[in-house]
Amino acid sequence: MLAAEHLVYQHRGHPVRYDFSFAAEPGEITAISGPSGSGKSTLLDLMAGFLTPSSGTITLDGTDLTPLSPEQRPISLLLQGESLFEHLTAGHNVALGLPKATGKAAAQTMIAQALSEVGLGEIGQQLASTLSGGQKQRVGLARTLLRNRAVLLLDEPFSALDDETRRTIRDLVRALTRRHGWHTILVSHHADDVAELAQRTYRLVDGRLELY
Repeated sequence: MLAAEHLVYQHRGHPVRYDFSFAAEPGEITAISGPSGSGKSTLLDLMAGFLTPSSGTITLDGTDLTPLSPEQRPISLLLQGESLFEHLTAGHNVALGLPKATGKAAAQTMIAQALSEVGLGEIGQQLASTLSGGQKQRVGLARTLLRNRAVLLLDEPFSALDDETRRTIRDLVRALTRRHGWHTILVSHHADDVAELAQRTYRLVDGRLELY
């Protein structure tokens, strides 16, 4: 179980005091909805460790993640425009998710398997600058596979995609979450993304999360 318990934060000069509490099950997608400026990205930044709460905890299976630095947390983050190094190949971008001690032969096998799992087995040598938006999101997911982290945070990951590609990537996220038992947290403005993917949904109202 992934849980936030009264995770309190207030931006300097901002009137809203956030107090986040929620729970998420492994192998499921939990959606966070709400209008622009309601605090969705603030919640993800707190979970990832980019912001420090004034009080409260984030726990995973009873382990408190709150004191850990971002790189120590078992969390991956996929953004609206996945950050790829455009001058590197798809395979080299995926390789950034590997532990540094991974041997060359093992790395090549793992990269190929990850790209194959997201349906990109044929583009490992293709430069990231030549990829479509949907392909870039798939490369980001392949890199997430190699990081092998229990929590996946999705911050408007489908917004820049056309309708057909969005459906394809949504299906892929759903399948990977179930297959690997991830705790996937989706932030989206789009009601269809939430309706298609979420097993439980929270809405941000006046700085707090309400389950509905």
